[in-house]
This record gives sequence, structure tokens and C-alpha cells, in this order.
Amino acid sequence: MPLPTPLPTPPTRAQGHLSRTSATGVDAVLDVVIPVFDEETDLGPSVTRLDAFLAEHFPYTYAITIADNASTDGTWAEALRLAEALPRVRAVHLAEKGRGRALKAVWSASGSPVLAYMDVDLSTDLRALLPLVAPLISGHSDIAIGSRLARSARVVRGPKREIISRSYNLILRGALAASFSDAQCGFKAIRADVAADLLPWVQDDGWFFDTELLVLAQRSGLRIHEVPVDWVDDPHSSVDIVATARDDLAGVARLLRGFGGGRIPVDRLRRELGRVDVPSTVPGVPRGLLGQLVRFGGVGVLSTLAYFLLYLGLREVTGAQTANLVALLLTAVANTAANRRLTFGLRGSSGAVAHHLGGMAAFGVGLALTSGSLWLLHHLGDPGRGLEVAVLVLANAAATLVRFLALRQLMAHRR
Repeated sequence: MPLPTPLPTPPTRAQGHLSRTSATGVDAVLDVVIPVFDEETDLGPSVTRLDAFLAEHFPYTYAITIADNASTDGTWAEALRLAEALPRVRAVHLAEKGRGRALKAVWSASGSPVLAYMDVDLSTDLRALLPLVAPLISGHSDIAIGSRLARSARVVRGPKREIISRSYNLILRGALAASFSDAQCGFKAIRADVAADLLPWVQDDGWFFDTELLVLAQRSGLRIHEVPVDWVDDPHSSVDIVATARDDLAGVARLLRGFGGGRIPVDRLRRELGRVDVPSTVPGVPRGLLGQLVRFGGVGVLSTLAYFLLYLGLREVTGAQTANLVALLLTAVANTAANRRLTFGLRGSSGAVAHHLGGMAAFGVGLALTSGSLWLLHHLGDPGRGLEVAVLVLANAAATLVRFLALRQLMAHRR
């Protein structure tokens, strides 16, 4: 199958110091990157299994690149051993942590026309790899992602991670109009020429890297292919769910500011990628009161989901009042930014300070309602987690109404 002709490559940012073993010596159609941090126990069995599977079942040439992001245990030594023992395996060492940083560095330096990555635990059934990369090799699609939320996906994981994953993707759909279903599945591939154009604009070096890359690709008019996967949760995962959720919400807010203020040049990317004629997937701005209420309500639902995600994650660590304060503050800032762009159609920084001050005033009302409710509940006795959450839902609903009236007064009439 012929590969598409690469587009001109723009200047890229420095990716940091790399230490690498020699390349395989063979041009590989596919380069599969495995980013790792302190995985000396699982790395050997996983890479050996992946190499054996690809050698037997994958019909194209391939390379496997172990990207060690500043491990502190014996991971780098194990990576060097594997690179020495297996001809198709190479190892790269980065001096700094970050999954996104590792992928940007390795993908930018790879000579393969199709690039992929997967988590070291190999939670995704490897039989999905060929369906993942085939549309990229043929030139039909630009990016491919494994989806655990597709209807025919078969997933084994606990209810907490399932709720968090679905809530996060609802936030992406509401705030950023994302059309893809699973942003964080560790099983993705991209054409190298597309990566060369998009990677310089991806700022995140951590877990939000995937989401930022996909949102940029969608808004640039690229085709994102989704593959339903069979996926089994790793019970020993070291991912900090609360910290990841906090960073992801901050990333969503940053993208909203970037698109709203014109700092992310979507039109330029569309021209460079030859996607000017592809219809935009970004929704229009409602004009009437009813449309604004519907859009505001959608943003509010997503904000509430984000609030409870943060609240429940912080509750056992910080206590009810602190968890409520932090969760409410973060979601209030993100809510104001989302409504400026999506509900009231405001771009740029003009008036943003006044809008966020108004949002903070509404935040104060919400904090008084929710904190007062929590104080009253705990003053009367131990209410139980179910009643605590139910009362917070009612208090947040009242705070949402106050927020809409305040923001509409500040934003809608100005527009």
C-alpha cells in the first residue's frame, strides 16, 4: 500500500537531551513507542511479547522504541539489554519525565512514516494494532486511536475509572466540541507527516498530550479513525488520578483560551495540511435566550461532573471543606472560560478580567451555598456520603442559576 507524500516540515521546538542506542538498520514502516518510567519489572516481558506478536502477525516492517523518561530504578539497564537482545528493539533515554515529552522527542526523530505508542502494561489486545495503523498506511486517515468507550469495545475495569473516563470525555465534548470518544486510551498512531505539523503546537508534556494532539487534529480538519478495543485494566497502575484530572482540566482551560484568543492558528494549520475545504466541527454560538440557556446548561453539567470528580478524589485526602473549595475554584474558572467562548461567543482578552471577576462573585455565592450546606449537614450529625452529595447537587444547581444570570449580564449584552 502506498504511503501519502509527506508535507513540508515546519521548524520544531527543541525536545531535550536524548541518549539512544543505534537504530535497527532497517527502514521500518511502523515505529511503536513504549514510554516508561520505573518499569524494570514489566518492561522485559511486555517488550518480548510485543516483538514476538509483531514478528508473527504484522505484515509490515516495524521497530519498537523504548522511551525511558528519567527512570530512577533499573529500567534503562533493562531497556539496553532488550535493545541488545532483540534486533527490532531500540532504546531512548530522556533526562526529564513526561509521557508527552517522550512521545514528542521520539516521534520527531523517527524515520518511520507511521508512528504509534502503547502503554507498557499492554492492556489493549494486540490484535487491534493492524486495524489501528492500516488506515494510516493506506492514506485514508491521519490519526488512529483505540477506544474503550466505543459500543463494541470490551473493557474490564473498576467503576471508579469507568466513571472518571466517561466524565472526562463528556467534558471534552461539551467544552471543546470533541468528536472522538476516548482521549486517554494508551493505544494511538499517527502519520509522521501529520505529526511534524502538529507536534510543534502541542504544549503539554504529560498526560494531557493525547487530548491536546487530538483536539488540534480535529480542528485542523484531519480524519481521526477509531478502533474499538478489548482492554483490561492494570490494577497496579501508578497513575495519580487526582493530579491527572487536575492537570487535564487546566489543559482544557488553556486550549479554550488559546482558541478564543487566536493564539492557536487553526486556519494556518488547515492551510498547511490541505484541509481548508473540510467543514469545521466547532459549534456556532447561540443568539437567543433559549439557545444560551441550553448551551450554558450543557457547560454547567460538564462543570458539575468535573467538580464532583475533583471533590471525590480530594475528599479522602483533604477533608470535605478543602476538597469543596479546591474543586469549586478550579471548575469555576474553567466554566467562565468555556461560557465566554461557547455560550456568548466572546474571543480575545477584551473584558476577560471583568468576566472572570463576575465569575468569581458567582463562585463566592456557590461556595457559600455548598460550604454552608456541608456545615449544616455535619453540624446535625454524620449525614453519609450519599446525602452529602445529594445536598451538594441542589446547592450547585442554585449556584448555577446565579452564575448564568451574572455572566449573561456581563457578556451577552456586550456582544
